[in-house]
Amino acid sequence: MTQPAAGADAAALFAFWLGMLTMTIATPLLSLKGITKTFPGVRALENVQLDLWPGKVTALIGENGAGKSTLVKVMTGIYQPDEGELLYKAIPITLPTPEAAHKVGITAIHQETVLFDELTVTENIFVGHYRYRGLFKKLDWPAMHQQAREILTRLEVQIDPRVTLKTLSIAQRHMVAIARALSFDAQVVILDEPTAALSQHEIVEFYQIVERLKREGKAILFISHKFDEIFAISDHYTILRDGVYISSGEISDITENRMVTMMVGREITHAYPKIHTEPGETVLEVKNLCHPTEFAHINFSLRKGEILGFYGLVGAGRTELMQALSGVTQPSQGEIRLNGQVRHFHQPADAINAGIVCVPEERQKQGAIIQLPISQNISLPQLSRLNPNGILNDAREWQLADDYARRLQVKAFSWKQPVETLSGGNQQKVVIGKWLATQPTVIILDEPTKGIDIGSKAAVHQFMSELVGQGLAVIMVSSELPEVMGMADRIIVMHEGLMVAEFRAGEASAERIVSAASGAGEEAA
Repeated sequence: MTQPAAGADAAALFAFWLGMLTMTIATPLLSLKGITKTFPGVRALENVQLDLWPGKVTALIGENGAGKSTLVKVMTGIYQPDEGELLYKAIPITLPTPEAAHKVGITAIHQETVLFDELTVTENIFVGHYRYRGLFKKLDWPAMHQQAREILTRLEVQIDPRVTLKTLSIAQRHMVAIARALSFDAQVVILDEPTAALSQHEIVEFYQIVERLKREGKAILFISHKFDEIFAISDHYTILRDGVYISSGEISDITENRMVTMMVGREITHAYPKIHTEPGETVLEVKNLCHPTEFAHINFSLRKGEILGFYGLVGAGRTELMQALSGVTQPSQGEIRLNGQVRHFHQPADAINAGIVCVPEERQKQGAIIQLPISQNISLPQLSRLNPNGILNDAREWQLADDYARRLQVKAFSWKQPVETLSGGNQQKVVIGKWLATQPTVIILDEPTKGIDIGSKAAVHQFMSELVGQGLAVIMVSSELPEVMGMADRIIVMHEGLMVAEFRAGEASAERIVSAASGAGEEAA
């Protein structure tokens, strides 16, 4: 566009600058075109395209294994594409390293962002790019503390930059991760499942921070499996399926049902495929179980072929109760009866041997050894049974892994693939398969579908339904109310370490359950 001559009238000059502004708005800040990435035995991405605009949120949508994580690694310099190009402000760029991505202004905040508990907030924000002063490059702590405080103030977060990270809540740690991203003067911010560990109140606060980032002109890529969040904060969407670009557009032009169909390639009509079963005899009884700091006076029973749901807000004591039932921690008083016998679990191995296993919420830290292959993770709790003579039998391990990984529809090119290379949802499936393979009497599923896409959730729910149909007793802890209401035969609600309500399936509305969980409408359990 040629600028008008000096003598041009005001209308022409206005039209020129309006055109320039329109071009700026219409040009994505970051574009990926024809991105293809291949690993041995699998094509992770094929001809993928993505556009991110300043001041806008683009949702990246797809099942686990759709290629979202691989695409993010291409955008942040961890992987190099085999084909295709990246354009920043319409100019082709290459990102050979993560440092190169930082210099351009691209940063990612992951669901499990690596931060350092023993360091201060300021140190976490500036680790890797400290500020120095003087000829001898002495660390400039006053400047870093001041800048950290300014960034946190911009986010309207009340955190002292001098406190150690371990003293903060999960939500506050997420804010520190965002502050770290802003310390790089990031223009492109990738938010990968940022609300997975947040309470509803904290999620609302997170939405407000996203709005502030938009007002600052940041281009935001938002990755989430929660459709209510996607429709609440996104302006645009891009859908991937099996590593292939499917569709993109404005979020206002698509419905949730249409999005799901394009995402999974099929209709998902039975998200909660609960098979009706008649519960059998009681297998687990808990009487007056107490812990000095986490929970008190817990009483319930569990029958064969039953799913017992536990619901509560963050800090309700649900996970801590499950840890006591599975031998991770010791209750101060009370009784656990399994098949009529009083049991005392001094360590998790005692509970496992008795027939109680737990799929933990923190899959990477507690659920799997992610550096090991899928087959070894699934067989790990049963090494002595699979190898009675002390000699490793790879064929037996492989058969066990093949059986359970296939039943749970784990997406991998081989059962020798390290768990750390799988998507989050497929990692969770491996952990579930590991414990189901022990053929337990009671299985505890703590947030079993956390970070799993809708298609994988349906597969896990289907498998859960089949298990109770075969007589397995299931305890399911979930923060997703539709999941609890859709899958549980009974729902126990906890608030601040106490059982405050118990409902049978279909008895209570969502409002009554949430009211009890918040302490506003407690009912006798």
